[in-house]
Amino acid sequence: MSALVPLPVVVPLLGAALTLLLSGRPRLQRWVSVLCLSSVLVVAAVLLVQAYRFGPVVVQVGGWPAPVGIVLVADQLAALMVLVSAAVTLCVLLYSIGQGRGETGETAPVSIFHPTYLVLTAGVTNAFLAGDLFNLFVGFEILLAASFVLITLGGTEVRLRTGSTYVVVSILSSLLFLSAVGLVYAATGTVNMAQLAGRLDALPSGVRMTLQLTLLLAFGIKAAVFPLSAWLPDSYPTAPAPVTAVFAGLLTKVGVYAIIRTETLLFPGGQVATLLMVVAGLTMVVGILGAVAQSDLKRLLSFTLVSHIGYMIFGVALSSVAGLSGAIFYVVHHITIQTTLFLVAGLVEERAGSTDLRRIGGLARIAPMLGVLFFVPAMNLAGIPPFSGFLGKLGLLQAGVAAGGTLPAVLVAAGTLTSLLTLYAASRVWNIAFWREPRLATATPPARLPGLMVGATTALVALGVLFTLLAGPLFQVTADAATDLRERTPYVRAVLPRDVP
Repeated sequence: MSALVPLPVVVPLLGAALTLLLSGRPRLQRWVSVLCLSSVLVVAAVLLVQAYRFGPVVVQVGGWPAPVGIVLVADQLAALMVLVSAAVTLCVLLYSIGQGRGETGETAPVSIFHPTYLVLTAGVTNAFLAGDLFNLFVGFEILLAASFVLITLGGTEVRLRTGSTYVVVSILSSLLFLSAVGLVYAATGTVNMAQLAGRLDALPSGVRMTLQLTLLLAFGIKAAVFPLSAWLPDSYPTAPAPVTAVFAGLLTKVGVYAIIRTETLLFPGGQVATLLMVVAGLTMVVGILGAVAQSDLKRLLSFTLVSHIGYMIFGVALSSVAGLSGAIFYVVHHITIQTTLFLVAGLVEERAGSTDLRRIGGLARIAPMLGVLFFVPAMNLAGIPPFSGFLGKLGLLQAGVAAGGTLPAVLVAAGTLTSLLTLYAASRVWNIAFWREPRLATATPPARLPGLMVGATTALVALGVLFTLLAGPLFQVTADAATDLRERTPYVRAVLPRDVP
């Protein structure tokens, strides 16, 4: 089974090369892209089953043994992330095909959407599977290079201006990350994460703390935690709907994944738990206060994206099995729900001509299906029972109560307040955009929405509901993954030969 591990990275890269060669044949490009991402989805499902039953699946790239060579590791956490990301990227791809994204025309002067999108997917999966810090850095750079193209797709003035902010912030975080990798190598002589799990423990506490904080700073920018999140609400909303959706659903979660991986494998013990709790609380509260003040649907969703990152950081800060399990569950839930809501925002813009809440209304009457597609994930995000959003938040809040102490109690209160304000923000959108009298921004809205766009969004709504129905088995997977993360031994033994110090 180890031969399957590189496929989620290799298949999209090969597909990107092939779609680039087929740039003059968009129909073939579409088929190649769908086939590649469907293959990744199947492979990821097999890897998750193998990791759950038998432990981490490891491949030594090129036959070079760890810690010398590049190692790809599919433990339960990585395999679960690859599986969810594959499902989401496939649905977003189908949505973009329905929208006509990637066709030669005004929105894309050359057919670069498909190859760039596949490169982005390869970067995301490489980051999830990376077994060393430098390869994790490479995964980030692959996905960022592709995202620079996608966020400015079409070359409009607004996209170039906001895209430049995204590029500058991304380059800054990458420089910090690369500096941290260099410092780690200078201090330990390795960047292999399994080997670092032992060597970092032997460093002086001051050196270890410096390395930990440098990595946290780099990943915090990528994850958009407060106060490092100001760039996100201005950068995401101007991109095309499929691009915004995949960015919102996945790119910040790669940063969260990196925090989970490094804080459990490299820096266990919760030395920065207080800092992470303060950051988590501020991220939740400041983000959701920003959301309730917005009058544009995309910007509102961008602020809720920032806000709910705080729940995940809260789970990491608790560093208990329950906290980590809740954080992983919430990452899986949020990837799906946030992507879905941004796709719905694209449908609103397609149907009403705008996402400005001051210019639209009556959508529930004009497009009832669109109302359903918004209402279900919006209530899920707000944490209304019995949706997965409620179950994920409940797991995190219970872990916070079990931890005891003043600061966890404050975080439980902040999480509850954030959930209530999320419900308020979602209800406000529903009342204004869907219930009030029709007020379309365009005089000639389309008679009906493209079927493939609606179908792809419906599939993601159904996936969010499926997480609710399968919450028990999913929590079992996340609890097992959290246990392995806490123990560290399964990961280290799977990667390193017994005689490697």
